[in-house]
Amino acid sequence: MKAAPRPCSIADTLALVGEKYALLVLREVSLGVRRFDRIARNTGAPRDILTARLKRLVEAGVLEKVPYSERPQRFEYRATAAGEELQPVLVSLMAWGDRHLNAEARPIVLEHECGEVLSPRLVCAHCGGEADRETLVAHVRAPGWTRTGPTDPQEA
Repeated sequence: MKAAPRPCSIADTLALVGEKYALLVLREVSLGVRRFDRIARNTGAPRDILTARLKRLVEAGVLEKVPYSERPQRFEYRATAAGEELQPVLVSLMAWGDRHLNAEARPIVLEHECGEVLSPRLVCAHCGGEADRETLVAHVRAPGWTRTGPTDPQEA
């Protein structure tokens, strides 16, 4: 019998947005592209796959489906508050890709309202200090688990 994987919010989040095209849909919506045909074109997603991703994101409360035409009935997709909270994830993924995959020619550049190119940082909301591998401490709260794995050696 295979042991259960570590309980983790990253795994739970990936179950929703880790499917192919899900983050690309969110990218498009964050860029102001809200209609199905444009999202399909800009992501390259097959229509049936895109339909399934949009349905899942709406059911999960990440996007909302809003009518923009009665005849014929047409809808657009908008980020909910939960969807907006994924913006820093998208920006961080883009910054990583710019550094490690597209260093020569960045496909999209995000500027802050001050006019400077955005360089995302993770900071503590309490003290304002930068959060990185050296300054973070994991406190595992899932029963039966430690930072390095299950507490029962037979499950390791």
